[in-house]
Amino acid sequence: MVIYDKISHLFYDCENVLDWSKELIDSALWLAKSMAITSVCFAVFVWGLVRFTHWGRQFWAMAQGYLSPKRSIKPLAFFAFIVFLTLLEVRISLIHSNWYNTMYSSLQDLNQEVFWIQMVVFCFIAACAVANSLLMYYAEQRFQINWIEWLNRHFVDKWLANQAYYKTLFSELDNPDQRIQHDIQEYAKRSLSLATGVISSVSSIVSFTILLWGLAGSMTLMGVEIPKMMVFLVFIYVLVATVIAFWLGRPLIGLNFDNEKFNANYRYSLIRLKEYAESIAFYAGEKVEKSRLYQEFDKVIKNMWAIVYRTLKFSGFNLVISQISVVFPLLIQVGRYFAGNIKLGDLMQTMQVFNRLHGNLSYFRNVYDDFAVYKATLDRLTGFDKAIQNAQNAQGIAIETHDTDVVFVDLTVKTPSGGVLIDDLNLTIQQGEHLLIQGKSGSGKTTLLRTVAGLWAWAEGRVVCPNDTLFLSQKPYLPQGRLIDVLHYPHAPTTMSADEMGELLSQVQLGHLVDKLNDEELWTQKLSLGEQQRLAIARVLLHRPSVVFLDEASASMDEGLEDAMYRLLIGLPNTTLISVGHRSTLLKYHKKRLEVLLGGMWQVSKLDKSS
Repeated sequence: MVIYDKISHLFYDCENVLDWSKELIDSALWLAKSMAITSVCFAVFVWGLVRFTHWGRQFWAMAQGYLSPKRSIKPLAFFAFIVFLTLLEVRISLIHSNWYNTMYSSLQDLNQEVFWIQMVVFCFIAACAVANSLLMYYAEQRFQINWIEWLNRHFVDKWLANQAYYKTLFSELDNPDQRIQHDIQEYAKRSLSLATGVISSVSSIVSFTILLWGLAGSMTLMGVEIPKMMVFLVFIYVLVATVIAFWLGRPLIGLNFDNEKFNANYRYSLIRLKEYAESIAFYAGEKVEKSRLYQEFDKVIKNMWAIVYRTLKFSGFNLVISQISVVFPLLIQVGRYFAGNIKLGDLMQTMQVFNRLHGNLSYFRNVYDDFAVYKATLDRLTGFDKAIQNAQNAQGIAIETHDTDVVFVDLTVKTPSGGVLIDDLNLTIQQGEHLLIQGKSGSGKTTLLRTVAGLWAWAEGRVVCPNDTLFLSQKPYLPQGRLIDVLHYPHAPTTMSADEMGELLSQVQLGHLVDKLNDEELWTQKLSLGEQQRLAIARVLLHRPSVVFLDEASASMDEGLEDAMYRLLIGLPNTTLISVGHRSTLLKYHKKRLEVLLGGMWQVSKLDKSS
């Protein structure tokens, strides 16, 4: 009963020291006003950035699709909730600052009862701060993950649309994989971090300036008494420091951009070494590869040291400024304390408020390093988006549809620099006919196939072709997954029985793979190039397209295998074959030959069985 009375008395005193009902009402009103003011000011701030700054336009180019209320109101509503939690953290900090004053004053007055009451009050403040911090972490992570998920789908869809992933190979775009996997995450995380950081800092600056204004006294400077001088000093102090810090940190933007680029290039060189390991080993090209790797790595290291030296200057200056700020308010207020004008609680609260205000004013200086990384990320993402857009705008000639025939009408194929490869080609390949395209290397044979596929933008004229086509290259593409998925690519597996699949593989002399149809392997490494080419022939037999384009698709087979594969292809009823190849053995499988000559010239001739 005695313990209960003491606890009740303690909580009664807590209510006397801090009127909780009034504090809750005041806090609710403060949050409502702050939320309204912040919403308007932040909206104007973002509009100003987008309207008047290059990086603001870069940010909005990436963000408008996700944040547009026309798509969904949820992202904006969730961001508003994060802003509310940010402002709540500021309000808790203000309450905590007042607690500082009362607690230290109780120590000076040797008032043990008030001290212990403040410990109970601190428990409530700390509980609210911890709960708000955890909730904010969850809200921010959920917002970031949802945004990253949308951005990833957005960029992957754009990259894969209209063969942009292929067309960007002819641009200066580097490392699109890194821009999708890494830069998207950096953009979303840093955008939210910078936004909440600005809101927290500005709202704290306003709130703690008002609080410091009430604590600060007057100072005499050159015979003139200036009221609230401490408030003016902290703003001047931070403003000068920020200008110097921006000057010191500006080169970090370019250095961070180069850091991403050089690391990506080095990683790509390592991947190429792994991908072409066998060819390099046959050439015994380890010395050349090692030299190339060291060259790429040296760029990484050189740039890293440049970042280190610049960061030493930037961070060193910030550390000096931060250390000075620790004793700055104490030196200004200690005279009033010793004169008895203020209590210990006022002195300690002044230091706490000054440091909080200094920290928030210094936010824009301290965050410059992060902003440099963010700006580099924006440059890489907008560069990626622009490259995709340019690739999609660089349309090839429209491919018209025909039920059976392949027709070239006044077709001219050029190089990107404007050189003519094939000039004014007029040719019709009827259903079931077989055409062999031959010519010297670099004459434009493969480029003609690219034009038919709609991949080549530097062409004029008309191409008429059935929709149901299949292109086989010298090195077939084998996707990740099961062998049965590789065989059916680019379609989903059908309901063919195991016996039918086995018969299909046996036809292309890959019967030894029947038991591995459901195995997942890196098939490009598991199978020889000849086996990969026969697997591509099996795709043709499986899908039975109207037209098959073969670009040196049997170059890794011996003549016996090549003969067997072409006989299978010729046996397909109503299927047109258009082959590119140098071997004379290919002549007997085709009825016509298109010879591509130099200077854009070409000629068509008929072939007979004796060829």
